Amino acid sequence: MYSIIQKLLFTQDAEWSHDFTINWLKRTQNNLLNCVYKQNLTDKPVQVFGLTFKNPLGLAAGLDKNGECIDAFAAMGFGFIEIGTVTPKPQPGNDKPRMYRLPQGQAIINRMGFNNKGVDNLIENVKKAKYTGILGINIGKNKDTLEEQALHDYLICLRKVYNYASYVTVNISSPNTPGLRNLQHGKALDELLIGIKNEQKLLQIQYAKYVPILVKIAPDLTEQEIVDMSNSLINAKIDGVIATNTTLDRKEVLGQEYAEEMGGLSGAVLSAKSQAVSEKLVEVIAGRIPVIGVGGIHSAKSAKARIEAGSTLIQLYTSLIYQGPKVIKEIVDAI
Repeated sequence: MYSIIQKLLFTQDAEWSHDFTINWLKRTQNNLLNCVYKQNLTDKPVQVFGLTFKNPLGLAAGLDKNGECIDAFAAMGFGFIEIGTVTPKPQPGNDKPRMYRLPQGQAIINRMGFNNKGVDNLIENVKKAKYTGILGINIGKNKDTLEEQALHDYLICLRKVYNYASYVTVNISSPNTPGLRNLQHGKALDELLIGIKNEQKLLQIQYAKYVPILVKIAPDLTEQEIVDMSNSLINAKIDGVIATNTTLDRKEVLGQEYAEEMGGLSGAVLSAKSQAVSEKLVEVIAGRIPVIGVGGIHSAKSAKARIEAGSTLIQLYTSLIYQGPKVIKEIVDAI
């Protein structure tokens, strides 16, 4: 059935199709129409960050930015769900068009720019959801917030989502918000991490519970940058790292329609690059921080490779667009 739906959706603009799908999932997630995508998967529990995940495969951030379809994605069989990226204030994101399909490489280029309805709206959606599993909330800064004031935005979001999240992901690796990736390096990174960890301590006391803090990094890092960033994460006692976000590299899609569009590239073509970053990260971290692998995971083979390379958990997004919910079952059954 998904192949029929996909053919129809792929005749339309990529972002229109995304919005249509989100709205449809929102309307069907808690009634009998969810039978179209509901799957019963065998539990394969994994314990990490002090949490028990139903299975190692999660939904990556970016698909459900506002947390509107949590119950729908849970019905598909994901072991955990990450919503966002959310910012303190609502923002429209970058100018349209800003999302492009590259079917030849089962890929997508997007330059959405953290379009979302704001953190308060997301929290209200989380409150309405029936889902009781592991929920990650991915936070970012508003586009008009100066780079040197980024910590302020992250702290606003952290304070608001802390009591509703199983873990919180700090997104400093999207290529579509000016200056954001600069926060991955040196003094800017250290100051950001220290500020967030100090706030986590206060919130732990306030809510009498510990919510792990994860950081999501880019695939476009040199080996030395990975080493330096790993040291910063370890020194700050960050709870986990997600590798990786989308890439600016176009080597794998040269000559394809839309390949020259600005934005982050995701999908199967990112698999090797993201795998290499994950492997280097695992090597440098040496077990001191758990790694979540994401980027180019599109099959049982690519999922197993990421886990065998040291990722405790994995996530996907783009392969769900191209293959539908069956890819979730295929991967979970195999790992």
